[in-house]
Amino acid sequence: MSRRRHSDDSDAGQPHKRRRTSEPSEIEERLESLICRVGEKSNSSLESNLEGLAGVLEADLPNYKSKILRILCTVARLLPEKLTVYTTLVGLLNARNYNFGGEFVEAMIRQLKECLKVNMYNEAVHLVRFLSDLVNCHVIAAPSMVAMFENFVSVTQEEDVPQVRCDWYMFAFLSSLPWVGKELYEKKDAEMDRLLSQTESYLKRRQKIHVPMLQVWTADKPHPQEEYLDCLWSQIQKLKKDRWQERHILRPYLAFDSVLCEALQHNLPPFTPPPHTEDSVYPMPRVIFRMFDYTDDPEGPVMPGSHSVERFVIEENLHCIIKSHWKERKTCAAQLLSYPGNNKIPLNYHIVELAQATEMLYMRLDTMNTTCVDRLNAFAKSHHILSFDRSDCLTQDLEKPKPKFVREVLEKCMRLSYHQRIIDIVPASFSVLSPANPVCIYKYGDESNRSLPGYTVALCLTIAIKNKASNDEIFSILKDVPNPNQDDDDGEGFTFNPLKIEVFVQTLLHLAAKSFSHSFSALAKFHEVFKTLAESDEGKLHVLRVVYEVWKNHPQMIAVLVDKMIRTQIVDCAAVANWIFSSELAHDFTRFYIWEILHSTIRKMNKHVLKIHKELEETKARLARQHKRRDSDDDDDDDDRSTDREDGPLEEQIERLQEKVESAQSEQKNLFLVIFQRFIMLLTEHLVRCETGGIDVFTPWYKSCIERLQQIFLQHHQIIQQYMVTLENLLFTAELDHHILAVFQQFCALQA
Repeated sequence: MSRRRHSDDSDAGQPHKRRRTSEPSEIEERLESLICRVGEKSNSSLESNLEGLAGVLEADLPNYKSKILRILCTVARLLPEKLTVYTTLVGLLNARNYNFGGEFVEAMIRQLKECLKVNMYNEAVHLVRFLSDLVNCHVIAAPSMVAMFENFVSVTQEEDVPQVRCDWYMFAFLSSLPWVGKELYEKKDAEMDRLLSQTESYLKRRQKIHVPMLQVWTADKPHPQEEYLDCLWSQIQKLKKDRWQERHILRPYLAFDSVLCEALQHNLPPFTPPPHTEDSVYPMPRVIFRMFDYTDDPEGPVMPGSHSVERFVIEENLHCIIKSHWKERKTCAAQLLSYPGNNKIPLNYHIVELAQATEMLYMRLDTMNTTCVDRLNAFAKSHHILSFDRSDCLTQDLEKPKPKFVREVLEKCMRLSYHQRIIDIVPASFSVLSPANPVCIYKYGDESNRSLPGYTVALCLTIAIKNKASNDEIFSILKDVPNPNQDDDDGEGFTFNPLKIEVFVQTLLHLAAKSFSHSFSALAKFHEVFKTLAESDEGKLHVLRVVYEVWKNHPQMIAVLVDKMIRTQIVDCAAVANWIFSSELAHDFTRFYIWEILHSTIRKMNKHVLKIHKELEETKARLARQHKRRDSDDDDDDDDRSTDREDGPLEEQIERLQEKVESAQSEQKNLFLVIFQRFIMLLTEHLVRCETGGIDVFTPWYKSCIERLQQIFLQHHQIIQQYMVTLENLLFTAELDHHILAVFQQFCALQA
C-alpha cells in the first residue's frame, strides 16, 4: 500500500476517530480499496503493508466482518496473480482472530461449490489454489487439504462421466502442487505418493483424440506441442524430483513464519465434488503453445525449461494478468512489465518479443494451422512482417502458405490505405502478389458488348435510376428482359429470371460504386426490387453471384455488401453458405475474406436466435411477475374475466415468440447442415480425384479446407453441440471417408 495508508491507519487513535464520523458506505469503499491495492507498487515493503492492513481489518471486524469476508473471497477468485499476498493477509488475520479464519474457510468452500454449480471452472481453480496455499500460512491443516485432493482424484474412477470432468479435477489438483506440494509431502508423504500414482494411471489411459485439432503447427520441431495435462504432469514430476523446490513464487508469508506457526489451524469442511449433470459444461482441453526456449535469448536471464514448474507458474500468472486486465491495454501492459521477479526471467520472451516472434512465425507458416494464420494476419502489427526481406516467397507456388500470406497482408493493408499507395511502396518484383485494382466490373458499360442479352435494358435502367425512377418504373423496365427459364415464368415476369437479376444488380452496383455509403443507399432505395427479384432461393443465390462478378477485385466491398444484404433480408444465411461453396467461388475458396464472410454470417444467425430467445424469456418473466403480483394481493375481488384480459396479450405474445424461436432454430440448424454438407462434398470430391489419379491427398488446398472445417467446429462449438445427434445421424456417418470423419471425432472428444 502507499505511505499515506500507513499515516491514515497506523497513527494511534486517529483511524478510530475517523471511522466514528464516516458513513458506513465510505468505510466499506475504503476497505475495498485497501484490500484490492495491497501488493501494488509502494514506497513501503510488502511485509509492512500486509501487517498494517491486517491491523486495520482486525479493528474493523466487529462492524464490517461480512463485507471484509466478501471482499477477500472475491479477490481470491478474481485476482489470482496476487494469490500469495492475500493468503498471507488471511493468515495474519487468522493468527489474530481464529473465529474469523474459520468463517473465511467456510465462505471459500461455499464459493467453490457455487462456482462448480454454475460452471465457473476457471474461477474454481483459483479458489482451490488459494485454499491450498492457506496450508502454507497455517490456516488450513495439511491432512484436510490432502483429503480434499483425494476426493478430486477419485472423480477419475467415476463411471459414465465425460473425460473433461476428470481432466478438470486432475488439473485443479496438479496445478496447486507448485504452491503447496512441499508442505503436503512433508506432512503426508505416503498419501501424496498414492495420489500421484493414481494420477499417472489416469493420464496413461485417457484419450487424446482431440490434440490434432488444437495444435498450432502440424510439426513438432523446433518445439513439441504438448497436451496441457501431459505437460503439467511432466512439470510436476520434475518438481518432485527436485524435492519440491520451486524458485519463482512470491511467498510473503515466510517473513511472518514466527507469527503464523503459532496460529491454530482449521480443517476443511467435508467436500464432495458435485455430481455430473446434463447442464455441466467443463473447460475444453488445450495444447500448450511454445515458441521460445532458453537458446533464443542467450544474453539475458535464462528462460526456465518447458518442463520446469517455474515455466508453468510464470505462464499461469501472465495469463491471469492478461485475463484480468485485457479491456485496459495500458493497465495490462503496466501489470505485465511490473511482473514480480521480472529481472530474473527473460520477460519479453515470456510475453512475446515482437520482432523475433514475427520472424519465427513467418518462417513456420508452412506448418501453421490456417486459423492461426488468420489471426496472425489480423494482428495489428502483421505488416511488420513485410519489413523483412520476403523475396523467398516469390519462388514458391502462389498457393503455398508464404506467398498466400504476403498477398493477404497486402490486401488487408489496402483496407487502411488505397491501391496506388500499396503499388508504390511494394517492390515491382512483388507485383504478382499485389492486390488487384479494386474497380467495378460492369459488363454492360462497353459498347463492344452490345450483343449481350439485356444490354439495351441496362442502358434504359441506367437512365431511369439517374432520373430517380420509382420502384414501379424499374419493374416496368425489367419486364422487357427475356427469361432464359421461360417455362418457369408465371406471366408476371417476377419469378426467378437470372438475366433480369444480372441487368438490375450490375447496373445498380455500377452506378453506386463511388463508395460504401452510395452502395448502401442504393440497396435501401431499391430494397423492394431486390426482395421481389430474389424471392426464390435461386434468386438469392444469383444476386450473390452477380455481386461477386461486379466486385471480384474488391473483397472488402463484397464483404460489406453481403453483410448489408443479410441485415436487410435481401438474402438469407443459407444462401450465403451455398454461394461460398459454389463453383463460381472456387478460385477464391481459400482466400481469407471468404471465411470472414462465412463466420460473420454464422454469427448473425446465432445473434438472431439469441435475440428472439431473450425476448421470449423476458415476456415469460413479465407474465410471471404479473401472476406474482396478483397472487400477493389476496384482497383483490377481480373476477376471472379480468385475469384473462390481463394475461391474454402476454400469453399470445409468448405463443408467437415460441413459434419464432422454433423457426429461427430450424434456420440455424439448416445453416450448419448446409455448411457441413458442402464441406463433405468438396472434400470427398478431392479425395476421390486424388485416389483415382494417384495424386497426394495432402495438397495446400486440402490442408486449408480441412482446417477451415476444424475452425467452424471450434469457433461455434457451443451452438454446434446442440445439433450433434443430427450431424452424426445425417452427415458424419461411419461410411464417411476417415479423413473427414476424424475431424468430427476430434470435435466430439473435446467434450467427451
